[in-house]
Amino acid sequence: MKVLIVGSGGREHAIAWKVAQSPKVDKIYCAPGNAGIEQVAECVPIGAMEFDKLAAFAKDNAIDLTVIGMDDPLVGGIVDVFEAEGLRVFGPRKNAAILEGSKAFSKDLMKKYNIPTAAYENFSSAQEALEYLETAKMPIVLKADGLALGKGVLICNTLEEAKAGVKELMLDKHFGNAGNTIVIEEFMTGREVSVLSFVDGDTIKIMTSAQDHKRAKDGDQGLNTGGMGTFSPSPFYTKEVDEFCQKYIYQPTVDAMKAEGRPFKGIIFFGLMLTADGPKVLEYNARFGDPETQVVLPRMKNDIVDVFEACVDGTLDQIELDFEDNAAVCVVLASDGYPEHYEKGYPIEGLERFENQDGYYVFHAGTKKADNMFVTNGGRVLGVTAKGADLKQARANAYAATEWIQFANKYKRNDIGKAIDEA
Repeated sequence: MKVLIVGSGGREHAIAWKVAQSPKVDKIYCAPGNAGIEQVAECVPIGAMEFDKLAAFAKDNAIDLTVIGMDDPLVGGIVDVFEAEGLRVFGPRKNAAILEGSKAFSKDLMKKYNIPTAAYENFSSAQEALEYLETAKMPIVLKADGLALGKGVLICNTLEEAKAGVKELMLDKHFGNAGNTIVIEEFMTGREVSVLSFVDGDTIKIMTSAQDHKRAKDGDQGLNTGGMGTFSPSPFYTKEVDEFCQKYIYQPTVDAMKAEGRPFKGIIFFGLMLTADGPKVLEYNARFGDPETQVVLPRMKNDIVDVFEACVDGTLDQIELDFEDNAAVCVVLASDGYPEHYEKGYPIEGLERFENQDGYYVFHAGTKKADNMFVTNGGRVLGVTAKGADLKQARANAYAATEWIQFANKYKRNDIGKAIDEA
């Protein structure tokens, strides 16, 4: 069969790499893709938001299944466009992708269906938000309602910071229209855990857990990024936590979306906070996480195409997900200065070291080909992933592998998975 993957980052490289392992698949396309994805798929110069062009390409090339990797096209309604053309596509429709597309919607959904989350209020008026903050308890969290590249969350320790945050989101439009409405919610403390799941509208199957590192600098300092590294599984995601979440969070979310007339098919990413009062939902995403995908899929034993098709066909109850009894760590190699100002176009050396190295992977996020060699072309350049018998071994392997690669202004955090040592 022929598969089209929509997206251009490390997540899509990991998906393409996994799809390529399926004996069912004999041709993979990726739009627009990147230089690393070209190693396993034919890249097509069509943007992720060019829905009509993508659907036409899928029809013209007899694509059997399209997999949408990115949030923007999902929230924008790409699945609806493909389905209207009679094309098979993996991902939620527009009315279900709102689970990620609107923080206010998802918070209201959780309140209505008693799904554990932080106390909150929604505001479309900056003045009302500022008045509310005068009586609020600090620290407090401000969230842009819409998509903001994973960066539209501000943790404010003082009233002054919170007021400045409202100005940044709602008045200065730092994230554009994403800040027209904001969510102000209580600050929760605890361990953060990411849990990815497959959903077919009725049934939900949980993948292995992971833990992301969002801040740019060691010790969770610096600005929020798209993710500087991750590890799987999380030692804090215990059997007891899983049982609680299955009962009060996972299935109730799927049932709530169905009850709202928004049946969800695709990936639900649960961002959880393990608080003293039990697990609570920090956020939902409507697609694979990045870079969580880069540690979850290398541990997955299933043919991922079988799972994608079961979600589309509503037969996920017949699938048993199976993951290796080991661990994986991904360290992101970024351009120094990310997420603000950084230089691009530097040659990358050492990628050949990963060829035929069992348990070591390098997923391209921001690269391109120039003069027949790979060069840096983004803030997050590469995701270096390694497996190990346990998390400590996987972490040691991943950091060793980061030294195989060299490029000017290479930057990484040095404490990805350090929480492992404290578990």
